Amino acid sequence: MRLSEKNLLRLPARVRRPSYDRGKLAAAIVHLGLGAFHRAHQALMTEAVLAAGDPAWGIVGAGMQSSAMRDALQPQDGLYTVTEFGADGERTSVVGAIVEVLGGAEDAEKIRLLARMSEASTRIVSITVTEKGYYLDPATGSLQLEAPAIAADFAHPAVPRTVPGLIVYALRNRRAAGVPPFTVLSCDNLPNNGKLARAAVLAFAREVDGDLAAWIEGEVHFPCTMVDRITPATTDADRARVNSLIGLEDAWPVVTEEFAQWVIEDRFSMGRPDWTLGGAVFSDEIERWESMKLRCLNGSHSTLAYLGQLTGRETVAEAMQLPLITDVLDALWAELRAVLQAPRGVDTAAYVEQLKRRFRNPALKHRTAQIASDGSQKLPPRLLTPLRERIAAGLASPAIATAIAAWMHFVLRTARTGSALNDPMSAEILERAGHGVKASDIVGGLLAIEKIFGRDVPANTAFCAELLDKFIDLAKNPAVATLGEIRF
Repeated sequence: MRLSEKNLLRLPARVRRPSYDRGKLAAAIVHLGLGAFHRAHQALMTEAVLAAGDPAWGIVGAGMQSSAMRDALQPQDGLYTVTEFGADGERTSVVGAIVEVLGGAEDAEKIRLLARMSEASTRIVSITVTEKGYYLDPATGSLQLEAPAIAADFAHPAVPRTVPGLIVYALRNRRAAGVPPFTVLSCDNLPNNGKLARAAVLAFAREVDGDLAAWIEGEVHFPCTMVDRITPATTDADRARVNSLIGLEDAWPVVTEEFAQWVIEDRFSMGRPDWTLGGAVFSDEIERWESMKLRCLNGSHSTLAYLGQLTGRETVAEAMQLPLITDVLDALWAELRAVLQAPRGVDTAAYVEQLKRRFRNPALKHRTAQIASDGSQKLPPRLLTPLRERIAAGLASPAIATAIAAWMHFVLRTARTGSALNDPMSAEILERAGHGVKASDIVGGLLAIEKIFGRDVPANTAFCAELLDKFIDLAKNPAVATLGEIRF
């Protein structure tokens, strides 16, 4: 029997469920990128607002590429479960914040989504589409005007498919109708995510209409946020476990950790929910919060993922059992903390200890393969920015060098096995990784990818020597599974 509005009373008493009248919710938030993270994070914190008696903030969730989430949630009236795993056990809740589900590549769905965003009732458009969804060149920060999806949006404005296209054309519709602009709220795990969203939207708008771009620049708010919650992709085993707990079928449940954090700049043009009810923090130190998280959590996560993949560790918890990996992470955290400006009142040593506990959580089957994706997008903010700060301070960075060397071995192994690399720059990365057998040639070839490493990192001879040493150390380590010949 499927989870749905009519079947809520069949849930066991231990399962939380909406305590409010969902029929009275107003759809004021349109969310682009309806995946597990949004449903475990922003939607769950919005649920706390609704439960507290403010029905003004229902969510219209939209999948950007696939109709799979729509097809899973529509028969469930938008309901789904979130199961949080902590040290004291698990807690399952049914979330009712999503009042409508759109999504898919069909023209009709994109037209409906654009219409929803254009309506005066929409007050916030939030985003979780990962780095790739902004279509910004990682090296220059400029909009990729020649990207096929962006070019298609210029050619077919009635059926936009990208985040910049949808936002610009919806804002154009609102401006023409005399409707105030919504706030654009990026919730992606990116530094300065609001500024990146603004840059992408303005660049797109300038190609469409200069006056419209000027209006957006002056009237639309793009607050930055910092988001943090480890949320693995849902597996069939997760579905079976959750469905056993609730006694109903949830086609796409979410499993996540107990910890959640959301720090938000308080700049909204049409009001906002009181997300503090769900644990969010409004702060004027957003850059310090996001820097600490991107480096200490995400930088170590990426490092763990590459080393985990090279040592046959399928999950984060399994990787945390290997001294080779934990020793590297301890050294990495020390290097990152040395150049970190933490938010006021935050103890970074305690923050790192908390990260260790989260990484060791065996209930979360967070796959290292999932975390290892999109390295070209993740390395610059997570590891290369603090590397540059350490270079400027005259500090050696052997742990960061090990992390980058692990990525190089990971892509080298991918190239030599003929496997697919989940990365927007996969073609160039695999081509460079696949040529040569000398360690110096492999390292030098990958370092020469300017869109990842710029020109300054390859020009720093001290770091390049350090990186080559760490690459060779990993190649010689019996615990590390490298493929093919590497000459030293």
